[in-house]
Amino acid sequence: MMGPAHSLSGAAAWLGVGAATAAAGHPMPWPVLVVGALICAGAALAPDLDHKSATISRAFGPLSKGVCEVVDKISYAVYKGTRSKKDARRTGGHRTLTHTWLWAVLIGGGASLLAVTADRWGVLALLFVHLVLAVEGLLWRAARMSSDVLVWLLGATSAWILAGVLDQPGNGANWLFTGTGQEYLWLGLPIVLGALVHDIGDALTVSGCPVLWPLPIAGKRWYPIGPPKAMRFRAGSWVELKVLMPVFILLGGFGGASALGFI
Repeated sequence: MMGPAHSLSGAAAWLGVGAATAAAGHPMPWPVLVVGALICAGAALAPDLDHKSATISRAFGPLSKGVCEVVDKISYAVYKGTRSKKDARRTGGHRTLTHTWLWAVLIGGGASLLAVTADRWGVLALLFVHLVLAVEGLLWRAARMSSDVLVWLLGATSAWILAGVLDQPGNGANWLFTGTGQEYLWLGLPIVLGALVHDIGDALTVSGCPVLWPLPIAGKRWYPIGPPKAMRFRAGSWVELKVLMPVFILLGGFGGASALGFI
């Protein structure tokens, strides 16, 4: 799928988690719901670090373009070094390493580790990166019409404000993990969820997605998971733009309203 659809699906997924926790009698504090949805929206773009033309490659100017080129080469090297005889030959690393459950878990775990070890600055860094990505994904038209500097300023200002809100007692710094020194450990969860939602979205397209790597399936180590081919669509097609994106908006709105107790 394209960047905007990925971000919308990520935000809707976290709002759905908020609805589920509320239904279970453990509602999220509203700052956790809002911040988690924004982080998840941004994290849903991150697996495309292996694609130098993706939305994420434009988010931080030359820096993100350079990172995408490096990740593409690393992903391609991993693919070549681990593929089985039945796996197809490739010329690039897109939809390989960064589109797996293992990558999602590792990147989310690394984010949680940064949040608890680097204290406030680690939290601010995570918020800044993912809020910039969320703006690029959710407000793609406005982001492309404005300068990168304005988007970065918006991300930095929002990160500072939201970190201050979360720091207030009862607002979610220690949501889910209440032990001493475990503040903000939960920040890795929307990052894992965003990456997995991205992979599921890509699995619905024509090429599928090797989300279960390195587990072998049908003799392939990079088996492209997906529904029957007749049910798949091309990225950017009318199915994505006219059907899936409106569905994500409706589901996100319903999930948010349920999580906040309005339904």
